Amino acid sequence: MTAPSELDDSFHVFDTTLRDGAQREGINLTVADKLAIARHLDDFGVGFIEGGWPGANPRDTEFFARAREEIEFQHAQLVAFGSTRRAGATAAEDHQVRALLESGAEVITLVAKSHDRHVELALRTTLDENLAMVADTVCHLKAQGRRVFVDCEHFFDGYRANPEYAKAVVRAASEAGADVVVLCDTNGGMLPAQIQAVVATVLADTGARLGIHAQDDTGCAVANTLAAVDAGATHVQCTANGYGERVGNANLFPVVAALELKYGKEVLPEGRLREMTRISHAIAEVVNLTPSTHQPYVGVSAFAHKAGLHASAIKVDPDLYQHIDPQLVGNTMRMLVSDMAGRASIELKGKELGIDLGGDRELVGRVVERVKERELAGYTYEAADASFELLLRAEAEGEPLKYFDVESWRAITEDRPDGSHANEATVKLWAKGERIVATAEGNGPVNALDRSLRVALEKIYPELAKLDLVDYKVRILEGVHGTQSTTRVLISTTDGTGEWSTVGVAENVIAASWQALEDAYTYGLLRAGVEPAE
Repeated sequence: MTAPSELDDSFHVFDTTLRDGAQREGINLTVADKLAIARHLDDFGVGFIEGGWPGANPRDTEFFARAREEIEFQHAQLVAFGSTRRAGATAAEDHQVRALLESGAEVITLVAKSHDRHVELALRTTLDENLAMVADTVCHLKAQGRRVFVDCEHFFDGYRANPEYAKAVVRAASEAGADVVVLCDTNGGMLPAQIQAVVATVLADTGARLGIHAQDDTGCAVANTLAAVDAGATHVQCTANGYGERVGNANLFPVVAALELKYGKEVLPEGRLREMTRISHAIAEVVNLTPSTHQPYVGVSAFAHKAGLHASAIKVDPDLYQHIDPQLVGNTMRMLVSDMAGRASIELKGKELGIDLGGDRELVGRVVERVKERELAGYTYEAADASFELLLRAEAEGEPLKYFDVESWRAITEDRPDGSHANEATVKLWAKGERIVATAEGNGPVNALDRSLRVALEKIYPELAKLDLVDYKVRILEGVHGTQSTTRVLISTTDGTGEWSTVGVAENVIAASWQALEDAYTYGLLRAGVEPAE
C-alpha cells in the first residue's frame, strides 16, 4: 500500500475528501465510492489521502481493510484519522488509538483540542492533561513506527482567546515527534491577513513544521490556505471540489493549481496537473453532484468567453483575456455565441467546431445577424452548441442540413376516468425517398414524440440506436405571462462517447421540444458521419 516517493518531503498536498469532504450535506459515500475516489486522488498525484476514522464506524474500518488489499497506490500514502487518547488513560490502552494502528495506515492524523474553552467544556479535563494527551498519543504512535500529523482543532479561535495555550499545544505535539502540526480554522471565520499573521507568529515562536486546514465559511478558504503558505506553512489540507461541512473546505484544485502555476512549486508528479479537470469531474460523478460550471480552473465556464470585445482580443492573443493556458489544467477555451457576439466570436467558434469560414466577412456578418435575430426570439446558443453548429452550417452551405423531411407530427395526452393517463405521438416524415408513419406511446407527450421519431428513423439510420436523451430543461421566457408565454427547451443527448445540447423555442412546450429533438437527431447523424439525404 506504500506509494513510491516521486517528490521530496518539503511540501505536502493532503486530501481529506473521504473524511471532511464526506460531511457535506447530500453526500453519503459507500465503501465502493471511497475506494473509487481514493484511486482518482492517487491518479491526480496528491501526497496523502485521509481515508476516515477506523474504529469509529464499520464503513471506515472496512474501507481501510479493502484499500490495503485492492489499491496499489502510485503516488499517495493513505492516512488514518483519529483523536488523542482519553483523559486519565494511556495511549497504549486506548482502544481508539489501537484501532488507528490496526488500520495498517503508515500515516496517522490526530485531532487535538487547542482552544482552552473546548478543553474544559468539551473534553472536561484540565489544560495540563490535554497537553499530556497530545504528547503521550504522538509518542506512542511514533514508537510504533507511524508518521504522525496533528490537527489543532479550532486553533485560530483558540489563539485569539489564549495565544500562549494554543502555542503550547503546538509545542507539545512537535516536541513529542509530530511531523506536522496543522492549524485548523474549524469554524471558517478567519480572513487571509489574519491567517498570515498568526501562522508567521506561531512559526517563529514554536519552530514547528506547520500546516493549514481552512473551512470556507467566509468564502476565503483557498485564499486563507495560500496566505498560510505565504507565512511559511508547508502542508495544505483540502478537499476535492471544496466538498465539506456547512459551505465546504479549501478546494483542492485551485489550491494545487495556484501552487504549481503561480508559486512555481512542484507539488504534483510531472504531468498530473493536466489531469485536474478530468479528476474533478470524475469525483463529482462518484458523489453524484453536478460539477460546478463556474469552478475556477476546472469548470466548463472557467475559460468561456462571451463578449465580442473579449473575442476580438482573444483572436489576436488568447492570453489577453486568460490568466493561464487552459490546457495546463486539462480544460479548454470555449467561445460562447450570443446576441453579444461579434465577428471575432463567430470566427473563433467556427474554428473551434472545425468549420473554416475562410475570412468570408459577408458570411460571418450573416451569422452574427442570424444569431442576434434568433436570440431576440428567445433562442440561446451559449448552452446549445449543436444547434449553433447546424445554424452555422446552414448559412455556410446555403441550406439546412437534412436527413429527413417532416410532413407532420402530433402528440395526444388522454386523461381517463380512472385517473390514469395515456400519451401517444404520431410522426409522418420522408427519409431517403421513403414515406414513413410511426406511432409510439411514452410517459409524457415529449417522450412519446421522441420514441415515435426514433421508431420512424432507426430502420433507415441505425446509428440513432446509440442516442439517449440525458437532460431536458424547460424555461418560460419573460415578457409574456400566463398560457401565452414563449417556452424555451434545452435537450442534452449522448451517443455514449460525447454529449451535445440543442434548443427549441415556441409558444408551447411540445412544439419547442420537437424543434430541439429534430436538431438533436440531425446532429447525432452528423457526428456519426452519415451523409445527408439527397
